[in-house]
Amino acid sequence: MRIALLTEGTRTNAQRGDGGWCGRLVEGLPEHEFRLYRLVRAGLPAAPTGIPGLRGVHELPMWGRRPGGRGPALHRRRAYGRAYEELVGSLVVPGDRALFGPALHRLAELNRDDDALPAYLSSGHAQRVLERVWRSPGADTAAGQPQVRDVLVAADLLEQCLRPLSAPWYGTGTAGLGGADLCHVVGGGPAALPALVARQLHGVPFVVTEHGLHLREQYRSYRTAPYRWPVRALLLAFFRQLTEETYRHAAVLTPGSAYDQQWQRRCGADPARTRVVHEGTPAVARDAAGPEPEKPTLVWAGALEPGRDPELMLHAFARIRAELPDAELRMYGEEGVPGYRGHCEAIAGRLGIAGAVRFEGRPRATAPMWETGSAVVFTALAQRSPGLLADAMLSGRAVVSTEVGVAPEMLGPSGLLVPPRSPQALAAACLALLGDAERRARLGLAGRLRAQERFAVEPVVGAFREIYLELVSRFPAFPAGAAQPFARPAEYWVAGETPAAPARAAGARPTALAEAV
Repeated sequence: MRIALLTEGTRTNAQRGDGGWCGRLVEGLPEHEFRLYRLVRAGLPAAPTGIPGLRGVHELPMWGRRPGGRGPALHRRRAYGRAYEELVGSLVVPGDRALFGPALHRLAELNRDDDALPAYLSSGHAQRVLERVWRSPGADTAAGQPQVRDVLVAADLLEQCLRPLSAPWYGTGTAGLGGADLCHVVGGGPAALPALVARQLHGVPFVVTEHGLHLREQYRSYRTAPYRWPVRALLLAFFRQLTEETYRHAAVLTPGSAYDQQWQRRCGADPARTRVVHEGTPAVARDAAGPEPEKPTLVWAGALEPGRDPELMLHAFARIRAELPDAELRMYGEEGVPGYRGHCEAIAGRLGIAGAVRFEGRPRATAPMWETGSAVVFTALAQRSPGLLADAMLSGRAVVSTEVGVAPEMLGPSGLLVPPRSPQALAAACLALLGDAERRARLGLAGRLRAQERFAVEPVVGAFREIYLELVSRFPAFPAGAAQPFARPAEYWVAGETPAAPARAAGARPTALAEAV
């Protein structure tokens, strides 16, 4: 089976497709042929994939200066303008949202004829279309009165987002998406655009795997983006529409957790086409952490930023120290917000626990980090990714976490859950563990077994083996009018034998191999 892996190699969520998660998938399914198609940052040297079993790697520069090329001819510029006007209208006019998908496919179709889409999207004509629709009566962002600089910035960002429509990947040859049996999108977002085009042109089904939802990450990142709010609203509308279009046409969605599955349903995903497949990790084979430290020690892990709420840990630890004067706290994580580590150190000083708290920074490896504590604590306000939590569970240490996001699903009965922003509840849970060694050992073992069951690599590979076979059995690999690879019996190609070949259709030319035989 020929499978095209589509990933965005320039963003955090999609980097899981470069040698890590995708590498384990390719290694675990050697019976299939994999090709990697990735969107990379323009101007940077190509990074090695680290996946030895790939049949080919194809890259498209993104998020930088547009590639060279001439714009469309005058008579075709009108067609480009109409399609682009429909696309922008679907983003800003509530009644035109249904035009998003057809406009995408129309732009891709126009580009196939003259390869002029990037140049057109950067042209003054496209900017005037964007400004006219953006300021039209009834547009969502019309009240924001987008300025000229907003139009220029938004036009440039939309060109970069739509660049995959002009990728040279849509042929039916060996290296084209039209020659694949299915596409596997890893990460979502712009990486799904080639899959949508291949489905429209060639009927190729596609699977979407998201370990951390692309749309959710965009909403988080655009909070601090250096653009005025009309630009942010326009780009978020694009990603929202793209997500809905992707979920609508994906043959199967495989979120990494039931928590992500709920988000996908809110964006219109069909529950019948959704299947939770946890992200496998080789860490399941790692040995459990060694003996506990002599002093009762808590390990806190996460970036030093408000979303991880290290202040809650510090206030809870002050209460713990009042009951256990010899307790210690080790906080691991890089500074997510400039100056936030100093802020936390000042809080520890005011609470009188500075001598018992150590800020260790970001560790080189996670396994030695867990060994330094008697129990592990997570205090995030929104636990979106299960990765670090699963790694802590695999260490065999007992885990305490705030009851948010994916934490209840991950821990279940194998850990302690406390309400967020409650230092009293967190302190009580930690004291209960630190005062009971037998309970710590029991919960630690239960958590390790639970994480091993959910995050083993073999079940993940087996799940996708079943998904691939199911999809190919339900979708025709060669739509009507396409070449049929098995039009001749197998004996025809055996050297030295020339059985009577089936009659060819009128006007069909024999292949070179057939002529040689």
